[in-house]
Amino acid sequence: MSRVILAMSGGVDSSVAAWLLREQGHEVIGVFMRHGQEPPLAETAVCNRQGCCSAADAADARRVADRFHLPFYAVDFRRDFDRVVDYFVAQYTAGRTPNPCIVCNTWLKFGRLFEFADRLGAEFVATGHYARLVVGPGGDVALCRGLDSSKDQSYVLFGIPRPLLRRLLFPVGEHRKDKIRAIAERLGLHVAAKRDSQEICFVPDQDHARFVRQRRGPLDTSGEIVTSDGRVVGRHDGFERFTVGQRKGLRVALGQPRYVLRIEPETHRVVIGGHDELARNELTAADANWLVDGTTDGGGSDVIPLQVKIRYRSRPVDARVTRLPNQRFHVAFEQPCFGVAPGQAAVCYQADRVLGGGWIE
Repeated sequence: MSRVILAMSGGVDSSVAAWLLREQGHEVIGVFMRHGQEPPLAETAVCNRQGCCSAADAADARRVADRFHLPFYAVDFRRDFDRVVDYFVAQYTAGRTPNPCIVCNTWLKFGRLFEFADRLGAEFVATGHYARLVVGPGGDVALCRGLDSSKDQSYVLFGIPRPLLRRLLFPVGEHRKDKIRAIAERLGLHVAAKRDSQEICFVPDQDHARFVRQRRGPLDTSGEIVTSDGRVVGRHDGFERFTVGQRKGLRVALGQPRYVLRIEPETHRVVIGGHDELARNELTAADANWLVDGTTDGGGSDVIPLQVKIRYRSRPVDARVTRLPNQRFHVAFEQPCFGVAPGQAAVCYQADRVLGGGWIE
């Protein structure tokens, strides 16, 4: 029997993961990660909303742990989570589009949580992510897409340090979401119908600009909205309201749809244009994390055909990837890719396997 630390968010996925692990014969210890970012009172009243970090979510996780007679800890990660929030604010202030879920996974779930596991003598850390770990003939562990392609979360896991793959478990990744809910219903779990969270847990009203301004303090980031040929067509009250590819909320009327092409933090300008102007044939990414052999820095000599995702919900695009020095890589798309946003992750796949990824420059 192996001792397993399970990150329990209070949602249906990690709750069923607890049951699956127990059925596999593991000794399961539930852990809820407190981050101290409580939503407003009105938000907590929405009882059917799945978050991952509120007091209500903690209560749901504890109730499930009690149901399965599991030891349960609520661990204070507030200081560590402040780093995630600071990163989020700094990226928007720099005119980039952050992905705090990836950073939280890398720093907390697969960083500090392993430290906690070591203190308790646990061999494995498990989560409710929809991803799979496949052991090859030589013992190599591959991170792969979840069986349910509509729920696959492998994109947000590319930052896991490769040595930790051997100590990870993703119990729900081998199942479809409807089966996980059916198991929860059969077990009579009160979270069986709890909705999935699609949003950032510490910005419950999803007003990113308001949150950034509140956290950052006074800073004038207002400026002009201009077309790609330099024509001024409006003004904005802060470029943190925008991201590359955005169409709604531009507050300019030009007779046809316009999209954010780029943000210029030095001039405070937001540049807009037609959808065809969003097309990009290449990108460069930094701070690469590779999960396979043969993808360490290669001085630009190694070109690999694969597929690349540029956002969590985007479709993988055929591309050729060239490794560059200093943990960077270059992506040349086989066909134009739309909405490449600095600050988002570029994640590389071969079929279902995650090779690694990095942050779009």
